[in-house]
Amino acid sequence: MVALGGGHGLYASLSALRRVTTDVTAVVTVADDGGSSGRLRRELGVLPPGDLRMALAALCGDDEWGHTWSEVIQHRFRSEGDLHGHAVGNLLIVALWELLGDSVAGLDWVGQLLGAHGRVLPMSSVPLDLLAEVEGADPARPHEITEVRGQVACASTSGRVRSISLVPKDPPASPPAVKAVREADWVVFGPGSWFTSVLPHLLVPDLADALVTTKARRVVALNLSPQRGETDGFRPETYLEVLAAHAPRLGVDVVLADRGVVDDPGRLREAAEALGGRLVLADVRADDGSARHDPARLAAAFDRVLRG
Repeated sequence: MVALGGGHGLYASLSALRRVTTDVTAVVTVADDGGSSGRLRRELGVLPPGDLRMALAALCGDDEWGHTWSEVIQHRFRSEGDLHGHAVGNLLIVALWELLGDSVAGLDWVGQLLGAHGRVLPMSSVPLDLLAEVEGADPARPHEITEVRGQVACASTSGRVRSISLVPKDPPASPPAVKAVREADWVVFGPGSWFTSVLPHLLVPDLADALVTTKARRVVALNLSPQRGETDGFRPETYLEVLAAHAPRLGVDVVLADRGVVDDPGRLREAAEALGGRLVLADVRADDGSARHDPARLAAAFDRVLRG
């Protein structure tokens, strides 16, 4: 299985997928420009390591080794100096990149150290910037369309994101990521920040072509709630409509959604069928009331999809 995304959404899917398959690969967006990742990217010219680190942490096992190393690489320094806010895993990943001169080899070495139950790959071999068309960024001009650049700016805009593109345009894909997609049995889109974590994969030409032409079956795992700015006002079927707008040739086999957030299953089923897929409803939300997937429940839902 190949899972696409970044950040907390990909963390959720990987935490579930490693429970149902022994062969999972994460293909991770590389457009983050904030926090520790942004600082390392600007200072050293490297790929932003943060989303890659989170994916590796998600693939750590449930034993003492896995728990310990997951906590270590996620740990952030707290100080009054330059190390403040840096994640240990980010520094470890960048150190291996500098020593080996190869981003994929560096991630593979970190995965071996952690005992990760899968592989983590960048979607592109170069760091990227997101460029978003945003409606109503200025409250005084609610219908005006403006451009916003950078993942942090796109994710935190007060307007509504309408579409995204990448800078540089048509960036090179990571060859191992393309190979993984072409050889996969299943490809999973989402959950996650739709415009900044999921859709960027479809804007890297070689990767997009692999996603469209692969013989793998495709699953879209929908979010539990809209995100301010990015997906304000989205209904469950809106995610599919935006996906189709950015990748008209992409077909979908399964749409997985939480039963509790779908108030009109008929409309969502029609949207799934319009993409060639079927709708699977399941209880995947955590019991704490947050918009967070429960790993065990999501794993059970994925297992149901795989067996379906």
